[in-house]
Amino acid sequence: MLRLVVMGGVIAALSALLLVESCNEAVCASVVSKCMITQSCKCDLKNCSCCKECSNCLSYLYTECCSCVDMCPKPNYSTNRLSTDSQVADLPEAIPNLFQVLTAERDPHERWLTFTFPVDFDISMFKPQLEKEFKYRTQSVEQEVVPIKDVLTLNCSVAYMSQCMSLNKCTAACQSMGAASFRWFHDGCCECVGDKCIKYGINESRCLRCPQTKVIPEDEADYGEEEEEDGLQA
Repeated sequence: MLRLVVMGGVIAALSALLLVESCNEAVCASVVSKCMITQSCKCDLKNCSCCKECSNCLSYLYTECCSCVDMCPKPNYSTNRLSTDSQVADLPEAIPNLFQVLTAERDPHERWLTFTFPVDFDISMFKPQLEKEFKYRTQSVEQEVVPIKDVLTLNCSVAYMSQCMSLNKCTAACQSMGAASFRWFHDGCCECVGDKCIKYGINESRCLRCPQTKVIPEDEADYGEEEEEDGLQA
């Protein structure tokens, strides 16, 4: 019973932390969950008793996720609606190996900017339906009922194209990289998403040179309609 209470407290605390507007759930959920369970980030910032331990636990995602565990000030992200509104779609004939090679290291020409972060997958989601339906556990009434949850942690990689582009150009660019899906923001930022990601990557515009200084009104935004018309006329 004590174990259930402890786990319940961790889950509740994690949920509260991830509800903070400045905490990116897609990027930080996995690593923050791990650090909360091990209590590596249960710190008192006045004497910073476990700051180093928490920093080591968050690892390369410290800058991204430290605000989730109150280890640093909340970042002041832009609240521009165009930088959060987006369209998503899956791409046919993804080439995971190609996308992995292109995003493994920083692009020397700065054509795109890569972000990699861990994502937790519930293994039961990938098991055959019959295996899920006929898996039983025997226990006495006195025993605790603890749900079995096998979790597999994989690295999700996304690539933000540096320049602003239309929806059609975003689709073509991500297809050429072998991406599994894409997210196109209404400010013109294009995000190509790898096959080991969920919920179409990060729901936040982070392109290097986009949006431009001048925000384009939504009724003037380039959705690629002219490209389609030119293609039909040709």
